Amino acid sequence: QVQLVESGGGLVQAGGSLRLSCVVSGSIFSINAMGWYRQAPGKLRELVASISSGPWTNYADSVKGRFTISRDNAKNTLYLQMNSLIPEDTAVYYCRISGTDFWGQGTQVTVSS
Repeated sequence: QVQLVESGGGLVQAGGSLRLSCVVSGSIFSINAMGWYRQAPGKLRELVASISSGPWTNYADSVKGRFTISRDNAKNTLYLQMNSLIPEDTAVYYCRISGTDFWGQGTQVTVSS
């Protein structure tokens, strides 16, 4: 059974950094594209960054130059390095195996001004 478990969220001041991790159980990790999404209160869930098995990457305009998505196939782990955080980045962050209904449980990121 496939499971995704995120970690690394927390409370940080504006300008700070956090690194999110998503550990994926199951052997499908290395052959699938993966993505990080976020959902702020009262807003729709949005794609933040994605990475193929290539690995090619893609970012939302709002995080370009500040966030970096990466993966370690040997560890079945997806990462999101978030730098220069701003209050607008406050949300619950989720990882997902692209094109599937496999999602993590989410990790809260709160950026104070």
